[in-house]
Amino acid sequence: MTTASVMPLSRRLLACMACTLMTAVAAVAAAPALSPVGAEIAGNAAGTIPAWTGGLRKPPAGWQPAQGYVDPFAAERPLYTVTHANVQEQAERLTPGLQALLARNPAFRMPVYPTHRTAGYPEKSKPRPALAGTDSQAKPGPVPFPEPRNGLEAISNHLLRELGGGVERSFDSFVVRGNGDTTKIGFHDQRVYDENFDKPVANRLFSYLGSFLSPADLVGTIYLVQEPNPLSADERKAWIYNAGQRRVRRAPDLAYDNVQNGSDGLAIVDQYDGYNGSPGLYDWQLLGKREMLVPYNNYRIGEKSVPYSEVIRKGSPNADLLRFELHRVWVVEAKLKAGQNHVYPRRLFYLDEDSWSVLLSEAYDSRGKLWRVGLHSLLQYYDAQVPWYRFEAWFDLTNDSYVLTGLDNEYKTPWTFGIQGRMQDFQPDALRRMGH
Repeated sequence: MTTASVMPLSRRLLACMACTLMTAVAAVAAAPALSPVGAEIAGNAAGTIPAWTGGLRKPPAGWQPAQGYVDPFAAERPLYTVTHANVQEQAERLTPGLQALLARNPAFRMPVYPTHRTAGYPEKSKPRPALAGTDSQAKPGPVPFPEPRNGLEAISNHLLRELGGGVERSFDSFVVRGNGDTTKIGFHDQRVYDENFDKPVANRLFSYLGSFLSPADLVGTIYLVQEPNPLSADERKAWIYNAGQRRVRRAPDLAYDNVQNGSDGLAIVDQYDGYNGSPGLYDWQLLGKREMLVPYNNYRIGEKSVPYSEVIRKGSPNADLLRFELHRVWVVEAKLKAGQNHVYPRRLFYLDEDSWSVLLSEAYDSRGKLWRVGLHSLLQYYDAQVPWYRFEAWFDLTNDSYVLTGLDNEYKTPWTFGIQGRMQDFQPDALRRMGH
């Protein structure tokens, strides 16, 4: 007979409870310290990812907005470069999308630089009243789920992340076909989050106005979007003003897998901003966290001193202007729900632990074959304390074309963060006034 079998039941229960308590205490003691958005503050064991120290929240000395966002790491040189020739050496740090892109496209290269965890927010982020009560687990701050329990909460952090209250900007996009032919599209937009409006609307996330600056056949087209909290049952409301018809009409196709206007069919609406709109079409699964090479701190490609002629290349943006770093990312898989329709039945997203921004994305076709690869390069807009995209690029693996968007190298007017909005300016009637 064993000692355990003769031990009184009460003593055995107490011993078990003590053991459980000690295990729980040890687990709490071992839990990593987390940033306000739930990122691990500590670096990795190898020292290749540094500790997070608050992010880059001040511009360089003497900086002026008219200079654009100058590179604080201009003196750095690549540690190494990943190409189609050595892709297998770095395969464990490369997404399937990047591996496929490197294998297929010799023009695409990945210069890898030292890692800088620049993403940072103001010490006190504004809570958004429109999101109150969405979920009992949601918390006020830069993201609602700093410790997500599932894939839906993880992608919700991306959709609901703090972006400075509002932004107004002009930028250019480029469609670069497989034969090298290029189309340039100019755009101006305003995105104002509900907390920055004079008359907030319950359950509204933001309102958006966008208009084409070029080419001539698109000038005069204006979009209005009223975006609800994506976790609610409300649907996106959108309108379009067409200069040729001189009328405003509803635009239900400004969502999901409808083609982005001006993208030559190479990008769809919900690819913009990494992913946007309702997550309701998909089942979302959180696959864990990994150390991956991702586009990050790409200041150089957007500097005012760099003309577009140095950026745009056949097959890929000029790889000498790209920057990749090693960061920890959350991997989220989206699979289309039964009964729903979308050109991408399966998608993978790689979310930055320091900002919850999508950094890389992969879209699969109805046969399960990898179709498109997205690069969503994060930049810290240091004057506004906002981590957001410097550029987004979508590569089509079937025809070697790509779309590059978000650059403002050849504009003199700087982007403005923190803008305020009047709700009357973001109504369908306002489109008519803007169009005349």
